[in-house]
Amino acid sequence: MAETIRDPKTMRTRVLEARAAGQRVGFVPTMGALHSGHLSLVEKAKEACDVVAVSVFVNPSQFGPHEDYEQYPRMLEADKALLEPMGVQWIFTPDVKDIYPYGPSGNSTTIVVGGVGDLLEGLIRPGHFSGVATVILKLFHLVPAHSTFFGAKDWQQTRVVHQLIEDLHLSIELVVCPTIREADGLAMSSRNRYLSPDERRRAVAVVRALKKAKELWQATVPLAEIESEMRKIMEEQGFSVDYAVVVDSESLEPTLCAGEKIALVAGRIGTTRLIDNCLLSQD
Repeated sequence: MAETIRDPKTMRTRVLEARAAGQRVGFVPTMGALHSGHLSLVEKAKEACDVVAVSVFVNPSQFGPHEDYEQYPRMLEADKALLEPMGVQWIFTPDVKDIYPYGPSGNSTTIVVGGVGDLLEGLIRPGHFSGVATVILKLFHLVPAHSTFFGAKDWQQTRVVHQLIEDLHLSIELVVCPTIREADGLAMSSRNRYLSPDERRRAVAVVRALKKAKELWQATVPLAEIESEMRKIMEEQGFSVDYAVVVDSESLEPTLCAGEKIALVAGRIGTTRLIDNCLLSQD
């Protein structure tokens, strides 16, 4: 049975003891409201590591003042019920005051990841990636694992975490795992539960936009036309589109140079904001 740990010092001690015993430790950080996408990360961690820790912590510092922090689904008992059969060793559920002893803003220490953190989501949600990077660094310290597992759906977040690890010389391996999708292709997300039945039906426009982008890319259509077509497909289904772009998959900068490209989209349908992506070089 998984051990649920609230105390950060206890969590760190458990991981260090496992490492001292020669065990490889995997870590899956989450904000809870778990779905099959999260569980696929746990499966990957179990395959690669001897023991696995999963954190469940809704991080206040990555939410903007008008975002859904208070409404974000919190269902710890249901999350634990999903994790228990998977053979997870530890479920880490710290309190906000343990992660942010001086509060999540104001006098707290914060991390800013420049470059990839300043683009796209970074422009639309000021302070978001600073909140992400800050909590991830704290969690990496409290759960000093060998490897950490993130989903490709939040592609820009994976690039921010990659840069955080590289810039600060952290001794943890980042493993980016494939996006898990519903039967109709919509990427699994904790926020999908916000969608009404009609919005859920129209939300698949995100998937259609990305499929069209790949089709046009393979036909060597100019990038501006690809981006315009993605935006059009989403807007026709009622999306307010934040961006629909084709950029370098590593830097996230617009570029015509050689290198892997990725199509990234984000927009709001009703009150729900969805993001998704597609690597254009994939078969």
